[in-house]
Amino acid sequence: MTRAPDRFRGAIGGPRHSSASDHEWPKEDRNVQEKKPLYCHDVDVCVDELIAKVGKRIVLGIPLGIGKPNSVVNALYQRAKADPELRLKILTAITVEIPKGSSDLEKRFLGPFVDRVFGNYPDLDYAIDLRAGRLPPNVEIAEFFLKPGGFMNVPMQQQNYISTNYTHAARDLLDNQINVVAQQINTREVDGERWLSLGSNPDVSLDLLAMTEDLRRQGRPLVAVGQVNREMPFMYNDAMVRPAAFDLVLDHPCYDFQQFGAPNMPVDNADYLLGLQASALIRDGGTLQIGIGCLSDAIVHFCRLRQQRNALYRQLLSELRILDHYGDLIGRMGGTDPFEQGLYGASEMFVNGFLHLYRDGILKRKVYDSVPLQRLLNEGAISETVSEETLQVLLEQRVVSPWLTGQDVEFLRRFGIFNNRVRYEAGDLVIGEAIRVPAQLNRSDSYEAVIAHGLGSRLLGGVLMHGGFFMGPRDFYEALRTMPEAEARQICMTSVRKVNHLYGNQELATLQRREARFINTTIMVTLLGAAVSDGLENGQMISGVGGQYNFVAMAHELPDARSILMLRSTRETGSTSSSNIVWNYGHITIPRHLRDIIITEYGIADLRGRSDREVIAALLNIADSRFQPELLDKAKRAGKIPQDYQIPLEHSCNTPGRIQTRLAPFKEMGLLPDFPLGTDFTEEEIILGRVLKGLKQRLATRGDLMKTLVRAITVGAAPEGAKRYLARLQLDQPESHRDRIFQKLIVSELMAGDYL
Repeated sequence: MTRAPDRFRGAIGGPRHSSASDHEWPKEDRNVQEKKPLYCHDVDVCVDELIAKVGKRIVLGIPLGIGKPNSVVNALYQRAKADPELRLKILTAITVEIPKGSSDLEKRFLGPFVDRVFGNYPDLDYAIDLRAGRLPPNVEIAEFFLKPGGFMNVPMQQQNYISTNYTHAARDLLDNQINVVAQQINTREVDGERWLSLGSNPDVSLDLLAMTEDLRRQGRPLVAVGQVNREMPFMYNDAMVRPAAFDLVLDHPCYDFQQFGAPNMPVDNADYLLGLQASALIRDGGTLQIGIGCLSDAIVHFCRLRQQRNALYRQLLSELRILDHYGDLIGRMGGTDPFEQGLYGASEMFVNGFLHLYRDGILKRKVYDSVPLQRLLNEGAISETVSEETLQVLLEQRVVSPWLTGQDVEFLRRFGIFNNRVRYEAGDLVIGEAIRVPAQLNRSDSYEAVIAHGLGSRLLGGVLMHGGFFMGPRDFYEALRTMPEAEARQICMTSVRKVNHLYGNQELATLQRREARFINTTIMVTLLGAAVSDGLENGQMISGVGGQYNFVAMAHELPDARSILMLRSTRETGSTSSSNIVWNYGHITIPRHLRDIIITEYGIADLRGRSDREVIAALLNIADSRFQPELLDKAKRAGKIPQDYQIPLEHSCNTPGRIQTRLAPFKEMGLLPDFPLGTDFTEEEIILGRVLKGLKQRLATRGDLMKTLVRAITVGAAPEGAKRYLARLQLDQPESHRDRIFQKLIVSELMAGDYL
């Protein structure tokens, strides 16, 4: 017979009342109100109601990325264009735009692709006018993170850029006196109740919605507008709000539109070497943060190879001499074994790569919103399998009292330690319909009843992924839309302050984010370890700080975390190469005192706690060898490295040609595909993309321009193998002299690339 453990029997001096902080109880729902939103079926009616509530001076806050309610924003913008008395300021970030192409060939290439991939996605009218210089004087657009490289030559966006950390965005929006918050949402009935989901963007909206009632009590009008779009994946957990959170909801199927799909881009040799090295620095059982783009795709690709074909993964690391140079570092902070415990994702951006890691059994370490529960899991005192031992440990550690309170029972039910047949009533435990015993686990009858009939089987409520917003290709959104609810609930889209921040929930976040690897990209690094990630020294902004600073700083605060910045060693401008490792630079994003780990295609530099001399030496080792002598000379002239210092011989052959030679066998084995996570491009489009990219580079360089034209002129009739490519560009039957030249250029490039 099962008995209550002796240590819980006998005299107990009354019940121990568990505190909310012990269990991390969810706070009272911030959106519970009696009011209901006004539902509109016509966007113009919605805009009428909005203006009636706040007047003709509108400061509109809309989410970054794909969460913008395009129909509402476009209708409001067109209203402002038609009415000069209506003053409209839009505050946002990452305004995405359908690609259009700058040349005739690019437009021919993009046309069918855009129709197929972007479907009925409505471009934002303000972005079109902004780029064309047609924005009316009564409209202003300000962003705190620009689409990377997208607005370099748009003076208004450069002038209106707001430099801020992502975690400060809600504060800064309020300081700009926003009076309208608008958001794309979805709606669904969950457990018999109607809920709205903030979908991809609870990041800043959760914080703003929480502030609306306080602002209204202060007499400041603030209207929340939601646009229902059934194409937006319905996300659960923190992303769910009650309808009362919004004042106006635009809901009609005619306003549903396809989400903006960011297609995967090709991964090249340098990207693959960066990703391979980064993948070996990720600790099994740890935490991962990555961003969007080909570098992150490369990391995910090699994590999957590490998991599925481990011997081949180790062979790569060995033959590329990564283990020879960095084996000690990899052993201390990463690993080469498969992911037995798995990873947990904590990333401001939930990208497609995380979904691949989930499907391949790598993203599988769950975290729980309970300090004592998470601590016991980390220590190995309990597992996710619930048993009598689980309950004993919780009692021993006084997570719950032997004299159970209603709060204790709710905690045990919430996390699946008690099954849903158990409930608390007036000091008793009621299990099903037939069992009623005192809620005192120091009594044998009560304890035996719980063990026999009241225990769950596995912990509930675990989360594999915390994210602030998501963006990715079409199949990523489709996977989220069709994911079973039980799986979808393992993804928690939430406030960016919760993901990018430690403070406010530091104890829990520290326990959850064990062995964190925060992996981001940067544009340039100085030889003293400062990073340039968002702008140029002339003041022009390429993108924004976003969350990078937060993650770098957090890596220095968490006890076993590391920040990893990935950097392509060079950049190409026409036929000119420049080093991305520089002596110094007139703009920085990450100061040198936060330097940690830097990776280029040529190696890894572990900079944390190192002297300036050691930092310079480590970064010289991973610089392109064409620029090492000049960089070393500048360091010597500044007196920051000994005058007799020489770069080690094994690091003095860092050239693109050597990379290509070293990777060639693995390319032939099919281990380094152009699109490791799949692509929306067809086979013809992949090849044409390479052809057009190469052609653009050659035509922009005077020496190559003449050679390219001469070679094209000598091309005769288009060979049979070229016709499908020419048809794709509408050049199979050229009618003008210009089209005939285009045809010859394309055929010439196809032949030169051996694609025929």
